[in-house]
Amino acid sequence: MRILLKSPKIVLLFTLFMSIAVRMQGQSIPAFDDIKSQAELDKAGAVLDTALFDAYNRCDLQKFSSFLDDNVEFYHDRGGVTLGKEKLTESVKNNICGGDTRRELVPGTLKVYHMDNYGMLEIGVHRFYHPKSHTPPGEGQFVTLWQYKDGAWKITRAMSFDHHQASP
Repeated sequence: MRILLKSPKIVLLFTLFMSIAVRMQGQSIPAFDDIKSQAELDKAGAVLDTALFDAYNRCDLQKFSSFLDDNVEFYHDRGGVTLGKEKLTESVKNNICGGDTRRELVPGTLKVYHMDNYGMLEIGVHRFYHPKSHTPPGEGQFVTLWQYKDGAWKITRAMSFDHHQASP
């Protein structure tokens, strides 16, 4: 390692690589006030949706709950309302983890809207696969309200509804 660090170019490349790696591990979505275009808003919404459901699909409850406001409200057409970060995380633990349920965003359905002085609203269609039950995938619509507060994006309200068997 001493040999590598003697070269200024190697030190610069190493520093650049490490800063990129650290940024990728953390929340690399821009701050609300730094988003200047619809394209940037769309990208931020897609990155947040992907990160949230990557944690959901892997049952990484700590990461999943990090996206939730303490007072999150989640409304589900079949499960009713779940209030609070702890209860929603517990619900995912009890109903999703261990069952191999996987959520995927249906390509081309995500729409992201700017919410002045607050954050963004996402609307889309998601599909749920249940490989252990050998049933066809289910599909439903969702609405997610993200607030940018205290340097982080958090979900304050979410709805999942219109659940039905997905079309082939």
